[in-house]
Amino acid sequence: MSSMRVKICGITSVDDAIAVAHAGADALGLVFYAASPRAVSLDVARKISLAAGPFMSVTGLFVNADPEFVHSVLNQVPLQLLQFHGDEAEAYCESFKRPYMKAIRMRPGLEVSSAIAAYPSASGILLDAYRPGVPGGTGDTFDWARVPQGLSTPLVLAGGLTPTNVREAIAATRVYGVDVSGGVESAPGEKDHSKLTAFINNARRCMASA
Repeated sequence: MSSMRVKICGITSVDDAIAVAHAGADALGLVFYAASPRAVSLDVARKISLAAGPFMSVTGLFVNADPEFVHSVLNQVPLQLLQFHGDEAEAYCESFKRPYMKAIRMRPGLEVSSAIAAYPSASGILLDAYRPGVPGGTGDTFDWARVPQGLSTPLVLAGGLTPTNVREAIAATRVYGVDVSGGVESAPGEKDHSKLTAFINNARRCMASA
């Protein structure tokens, strides 16, 4: 069984980025969506990216962003992965010539495998909870039994994960990786370093005991 990959999203400070790296996360997320309480400026994002270290996958999260804005971010912030949380089509997602992960919100009645198949060029698919009008970061979970099995596309589980439930979530879904934001915070955009360390350790222990 391969190691569980862990991404900590919604990083807003250099201190939190360093804590995430020291705790052993594989990736951190920077939010470039003005309506989010975890949104960062380009200046802060660049400082975080440079502080994260050479082996950290720094991810930029966008929601139905104007392509010129995405390009302006890419020109100023070193990002290894793009993450799209809106209604972006595959052609849009792959137009930036970077690896990308497409978020799919698990709304009622969604045919999940078909939604995933619409993005064959994605490096991975993130499955997140659905709340009308909110593109992510809700803190809600969804029915993990809806996560499809046996697909070749790497799946990343998000939505309401915490240090307490991450082991159960991984055991139920057998996903490639997990993504957390609010579940390891003391306030929106402020990470609790003990919680994020516990989250990463619990996720990895689940795989070790599988």
